[in-house]
Amino acid sequence: MQGAKVLVFHMERTKEKQIRLLCRRLNIEVVKVAARDYRQKLGSLAGIVGFAKETVTDGVELDGEMMIFSGMDSAAMDRFLAEYRKDGIEPVSLKAVITPHNIFWTAEEVYRELEREHASLH
Repeated sequence: MQGAKVLVFHMERTKEKQIRLLCRRLNIEVVKVAARDYRQKLGSLAGIVGFAKETVTDGVELDGEMMIFSGMDSAAMDRFLAEYRKDGIEPVSLKAVITPHNIFWTAEEVYRELEREHASLH
């Protein structure tokens, strides 16, 4: 999947390794995002043209894990998620796709929004 990326945040090492193996099979790049970059815009974290990395000196570790998808159409997402389940990888509650709406948000902002949405659904 040319240009497809999965950004992983605050991921436990074993799960991250499982995700990396899955993504290698599906030709998806995995980007591990460090806490120091959580205040960067999603566009920058995903390496999207026109989004430069900003000067940010600190970041607060997220309370939980999160995955953000970039450059994947719905068929690619469906395939990734089906293979993820088939591989028996522990679920990640907070997931998002980069959209024209959230591309300018920071990782922290997306995390907080996903937390609110998740809480309201459960």
